[in-house]
Amino acid sequence: MSLHPPQSVDIRPGLRIGPDEPLALIGGPCVVESDEHLLRLGDEIQRRCEARGISFILKASFDKANRTSIRSYRGPGIDAGLRALQRAKEALGCTVLTDIHGPEQAARVAEVVDVLQIPAFLCRQTDLLVAAAATGRVVNIKKGQFVAPEQMRSAIEKVRQSGNARVLLTERGSTFGYNNLVVDIRALPQMSAFGVPVVFDATHSLQLPGALGDRTGGQRELIAPLARAAAAAGIDALFVEIHDDPDNAPCDGPNMLPLAQLDRLLDQVTSIHELVRVERFRGLDRS
Repeated sequence: MSLHPPQSVDIRPGLRIGPDEPLALIGGPCVVESDEHLLRLGDEIQRRCEARGISFILKASFDKANRTSIRSYRGPGIDAGLRALQRAKEALGCTVLTDIHGPEQAARVAEVVDVLQIPAFLCRQTDLLVAAAATGRVVNIKKGQFVAPEQMRSAIEKVRQSGNARVLLTERGSTFGYNNLVVDIRALPQMSAFGVPVVFDATHSLQLPGALGDRTGGQRELIAPLARAAAAAGIDALFVEIHDDPDNAPCDGPNMLPLAQLDRLLDQVTSIHELVRVERFRGLDRS
């Protein structure tokens, strides 16, 4: 694996993610539940980030297309979902990220959001990556649960060779037997070596896929330890799904962080990140 100096990515004017930048948080509910809920929760998260000098990207999905059961809540759909994201973006003045699941969605979603996210299950879908690249928006590719870190080079190249160099890579755990995931911390510096900013998804990494029969379980009590470890490994952004009442959330409640725990998590992770950022800047981690 050849090494390349990590390069920062311009998300939009005034917001960059990369090794020489402050920590960024990609956070929000798993799915759009209502306009009011998204706006209220986004405001709460943004205020906590602003108090700590953390760049904030609001995340919510308009459709969760890979639920365990056909009866599971998927979200409001693309029309209502994009309206809610647009309203939150305008009201909060924040950057917005959401998933796309098919090439036909890319251009339309890019009219609203700043970052198009490629779900982990779809990280090898060439047409989807090419369509996302063609919008000119930042493309955040989640590493598949079934993909080795070094194989993500091909996903990056699909975007770059389509004319878009604005790529992020996200680690979200690897399949470890049935109904379980494990995080290999080595993946974070290995993917950073491709010259792209690396994100750690601290909540999907703790899913227990299909473990509750008709829905996915999770171990949200382990979010903080894994987030601290990832910060020590040199991530550029932290991805956390956050909810004010995760026990009653319609989607992914068992692995979402309660809003009440966000302050402490951000304080811990930013302290570690700043220490590591100084070391990376000095080049001491490559000595």
